[in-house]
Amino acid sequence: MDAFTAGLLQRIRATESDLTHARETGDDFLAEVEEAELDDLHRLAAEHGVEVGATHA
Repeated sequence: MDAFTAGLLQRIRATESDLTHARETGDDFLAEVEEAELDDLHRLAAEHGVEVGATHA
C-alpha cells in the first residue's frame, strides 16, 4: 500500500470516528461538517481506485 492510499484510509477512519462522536454528543453542526468531509474523502478514494471497507450511514 502506498503512502497516498494509507493516508487516505487513515483520514477516512479518523473522520468516521469524529462523525460518530459528533452524533453521540448531539453536535448536529459538527456531524454535518464531518459527513461532508467523509463524502469528499470517499469521492477522492473512488477517483483513485482506493477501496474503502467501511461505509458511513
